[in-house]
Amino acid sequence: MDGGVTVITNPIVNVRLTSTLSSFEVQRRFDRGISIAEFKQKLEMLVGTSASCMDLELFSTSDKFLQKLDENEALLGSYPVDDDCRIHVIDISGAQKGEFTDLSKVEKFEISDDAYEKRTGSVRSFMKKQRIGRFNEEEVAKKEAELAAREAEEKTAADAIAVGNRCQVQVSGQPTKLGTVMYVGTADFKPGYWVGIKYDEPMGKHDGSVKGKRYFECENKYGGFVKPLSVIVGDFPEEDFGLDEM
Repeated sequence: MDGGVTVITNPIVNVRLTSTLSSFEVQRRFDRGISIAEFKQKLEMLVGTSASCMDLELFSTSDKFLQKLDENEALLGSYPVDDDCRIHVIDISGAQKGEFTDLSKVEKFEISDDAYEKRTGSVRSFMKKQRIGRFNEEEVAKKEAELAAREAEEKTAADAIAVGNRCQVQVSGQPTKLGTVMYVGTADFKPGYWVGIKYDEPMGKHDGSVKGKRYFECENKYGGFVKPLSVIVGDFPEEDFGLDEM
């Protein structure tokens, strides 16, 4: 005998790890033949604590405290560490729980808009050079012109629709619906002009109210809003579904 410590159990142990800096629990496998000092070094990347600032506590598989792992030169396997035991890492540096996971506690680097504008290696500078997004004046002007033209077209269409008109509604990807115009104008739920329809059949989404605001009255599932360009007004009588026939 040479007086050394011999590990006679399974050389690998699977343990649960917790720490005072996080509420998470992880499982990792370790060699029982490493020293506690080496074990702490392996834990640094897992728990975010320097090895020199760690105290280790060993808990059983049922989370009963067993003892401290306080001998740095001792082997991990010299302690009663079994599979599914829990090793709790106590940070003694003064850091607080959540310090490395709660971003609200992280000091932010802030820069004024004027200072950022002068930077040459920023994302904004790159976008300006490449004329991307809002820095492409021609593209921006084109989109603004298209939006203005679409709004003018919608307004013209809306002006030709009156409350009480019978109409046909044609929305891409949906069946053609018949109904009566109940509302024409702008709305709070989305920008632009909208036409409120009371459908002849329960093919709508609501009862004339959207997000708590009432625009017109109808039965539930009979009401809907569409863009003016989807509405054709005309002589569209209500269909007779033959409900009185035997």
